Amino acid sequence: MALLFFNTLCLSFLALIAATRANSCRSYCGNITVDYPFSLDYGCGHPGFKDLLFCMNDVLMFHISSGSYRVLDIDYAYQALTLHDPHMSTCDTIVLGGRGNGFAVEQWRAPYFNPTSDNVFMLIGCSAESPVFQGFPGKHLPCRNVSGMGCEEYYDCPAWSMVGHKTFGSVYGSGPPECCAVAFESIKAINLSKLQCEGYSSAYNLAPLRVDGAGGWSYGIRVKYSVQGNDEFCRACEATGGACGFGTDGVKQLCMCGSFNSTTNCDSESSTSSKITISVAGVLAGFYICMAMWMISSHIWEKGN
Repeated sequence: MALLFFNTLCLSFLALIAATRANSCRSYCGNITVDYPFSLDYGCGHPGFKDLLFCMNDVLMFHISSGSYRVLDIDYAYQALTLHDPHMSTCDTIVLGGRGNGFAVEQWRAPYFNPTSDNVFMLIGCSAESPVFQGFPGKHLPCRNVSGMGCEEYYDCPAWSMVGHKTFGSVYGSGPPECCAVAFESIKAINLSKLQCEGYSSAYNLAPLRVDGAGGWSYGIRVKYSVQGNDEFCRACEATGGACGFGTDGVKQLCMCGSFNSTTNCDSESSTSSKITISVAGVLAGFYICMAMWMISSHIWEKGN
């Protein structure tokens, strides 16, 4: 029995030696899988997504210039992630004082991230001098519904009764509204300080739109991400058993093939010599370890008989 056990263990070890690092960059934080183009380890993932996610006590955090957000979900099929800002207003709570993060990314990250077109931002308590009402960047942007969601429905939330719902002018020029719904595409950044607003809420529409009012909306920031550049490189890398990453310069993409890195894929001829050298070394190491295991198991088997 002991001999069979160690022989099985030896075969398993050799299989482990032969395995590549196809999933070496995949990791987990709580119940969320972190995979390409994201990563928790430097050198893994797409270079445009580096230093973006952090795992703190099994809570996945997303950090950009406007602040830190809790990641509620990553939808790899739809290429979207859902973020939560603790200082964002919802249907149950209105948060004022300009404490919310809003949403704004560094200029170099802008091509990679953009809130989805069905995500509405409702700006709360903006001053009459706010760029939203003065023109941003050069024309008036009327408050409007986005994907069937807007302030008229949001006013029915119980949170408004707690802060005291005020009257406001329905015509632009007679006073700013308490709430102004805008699409992210209209203003390109939600910065409460620059927009001179007291707070904000964000909701998104996962079709079909629920008809039970703002109380049934999904609150959070739904962000669409896009992998810019040579995405075929990563597909070729993964197809040959590698994991997509980038070099020490933080820019150049690499295919990580376990014991070596490749600038193409794990089957490329330029990596053959490196692959063979490491493979032989791995096999020799596995051979000697398995021999030691076999001798131990044989000794145990002889004593038992």
